[in-house]
Amino acid sequence: MPGRVEGKVAFITGAARGQGRSHAIRLAEEGADIIAIDVCKQLDGVKFPMSTPEDLDETVNQVQKLGRRIHAVQADVRDHDALKAAVDEGVAQFGRLDIVCANAGLGSDGARLDAMDEKTWRDMIDVNLTGVWLTAKVAIPHIIAGGRGGSIILTSSVGGLRGHANIGHYIAAKHGVVGLMRTLAWELGEHGIRVNSIHPSQVNTPMVMHEDTYRMFRPDLENPTVDDFAAVSQSMHLLPTPWVEPRDISGAVLYLASDDGRFVTGTTTVIDAGAMLK
Repeated sequence: MPGRVEGKVAFITGAARGQGRSHAIRLAEEGADIIAIDVCKQLDGVKFPMSTPEDLDETVNQVQKLGRRIHAVQADVRDHDALKAAVDEGVAQFGRLDIVCANAGLGSDGARLDAMDEKTWRDMIDVNLTGVWLTAKVAIPHIIAGGRGGSIILTSSVGGLRGHANIGHYIAAKHGVVGLMRTLAWELGEHGIRVNSIHPSQVNTPMVMHEDTYRMFRPDLENPTVDDFAAVSQSMHLLPTPWVEPRDISGAVLYLASDDGRFVTGTTTVIDAGAMLK
């Protein structure tokens, strides 16, 4: 049986690990070829270990094991020219572009907004909002040129739908992604291009599972552990889980990318174990 995205090409940012790698594998399982980018280096102000070239190589290996093609490039989503070159080359190799997963993002030190320094604010907005816009910007001409329509999926967060103290830069960026999504849905609908955002709760990835996150959720403890974090995270959900897995998010991505979601556009798809009802 053909896959749900058989013969299509997907451009995925932040593809070296975590949700991005999971999306690449899930779409490849269903027949897509992949254009993948990731920064693959440590950025200033990010305390947890970021992706490496070896991580991106592993994504390549896993996609190729599924019999699909992949064009992988180390690039920063803040760099328009690097993004454009990666997409242009991928489309030259594979002949089309149908799906965009603007997944790349970061977490960084937080503070009250009145105490936050400008660099921390700007770095977050540049990656988590401007980088999403640039990802769409370099991809849209290729999808329009194909004349087949397409699907653009922007990664936001439950933090894009509600507030939270001490991470106002992240909250603002993720709310901005929703505004970007809704505008693109208006602008691209005439071309048959659907645009939606996805809103996960805590996801079991390196961006979340580290000591700074544990301290943010358990400021009452000097050295909180993952179990301490799990207890608070669980209390935020209706379903009995402290976090969701990358594969859970990839299922929503596949739905929005495939013909199963062919009339779904301008929506905020929540994968949150019930957190938004709390």
